[in-house]
Amino acid sequence: MDDAAVTTTSSSSSSAFGNYPLFCAIVAFTIAQSIKFFTVWYKERIWDPKQLIGSGGMPSSHSATVTALATAVGFREGFGGPLFATALVLAIIVMYDATGVRLQAGRQAEVLNQIVIELPAEHPLADSRPLRELLGHTPPQVVAGGLLGIVTASIGFLITHI
Repeated sequence: MDDAAVTTTSSSSSSAFGNYPLFCAIVAFTIAQSIKFFTVWYKERIWDPKQLIGSGGMPSSHSATVTALATAVGFREGFGGPLFATALVLAIIVMYDATGVRLQAGRQAEVLNQIVIELPAEHPLADSRPLRELLGHTPPQVVAGGLLGIVTASIGFLITHI
């Protein structure tokens, strides 16, 4: 990268809200986690602070974060450039992983926890701590998170360009 490109990138990233793509990603993550927090409170009438940092649930904060990042990079650097391509590939991998590997790992944890419950009390694993079951996301949770990320970055773009 030449000096002119470095100067341009540095000055544009120091404009409104500092690093616009990073800011959008953080906002999307925060909104997604807050939605989970208040949804659990509404459904179960309990305040569960774990929802603010935990994985799993509706919407996917992982998907919201990476799609906000990719969309913001697209708005900032152009949707035809290599930076957007990199961010898009990252987003696709994260969302695929959320509905594939992590979702299946959560289902396996559920089965293993049930097996441990049914063990006789004298078995060495009978007192083991249960595995976390809510690891991945269903496709609707990933889509909702993705849409949240796109909307967050789009609103951020509109706010910074009005």
